[in-house]
Amino acid sequence: MINKKFFANLKKEYDKFEGERRQIISQSNMVLHDSKRVIFSLHRGEVSGAESSLSAIEAKLASLDKKFGHIRLIQEGAYKAGVEEYVEAKMFFKVIAGKKVDKIAGLKIDPDSYLGGISDLTGEMVRHAVNSAAKGKMDEVKRMRDAIEDIMSELVEFDMTGYQRTKYDQAKGNLRKIEQISYETRGMK
Repeated sequence: MINKKFFANLKKEYDKFEGERRQIISQSNMVLHDSKRVIFSLHRGEVSGAESSLSAIEAKLASLDKKFGHIRLIQEGAYKAGVEEYVEAKMFFKVIAGKKVDKIAGLKIDPDSYLGGISDLTGEMVRHAVNSAAKGKMDEVKRMRDAIEDIMSELVEFDMTGYQRTKYDQAKGNLRKIEQISYETRGMK
């Protein structure tokens, strides 16, 4: 009544998929954790340490892509979360270093990861602006405000829905926060 060979092959494929899944989740969780550490390093002003950590994360992501392929990787939520956090960390590094928010070379990153990471970036920029204001660095507050305004002027062009809409709304809230900070610190040197 049943084909035992079919079930044996199905079990073999299932076990292979689950083994890959566990490996992807484990490595992705490391990417996520390491990316968060990069962000905290940048807030502490440890730019060179953050840069070397980003290189290690990029090597890990490239290794995952080589081993499993991009299509297989984006099937896992943990991978997408890790990449989104990496995008946030990488973009924050670029902003702190005075570089453009731009495509990340050498890695395959899907649009959702870019949009989520860039939306979350605005929150880190607000935090950086608050820390800068506390140190009397008003030029840095203005630089963050201007950059967030630029990001938001681009994000408004996307018709985001679902998860991305939530991220966009959070970024809009960050724009309001940075505008309030700018208002409250105007005239300070």
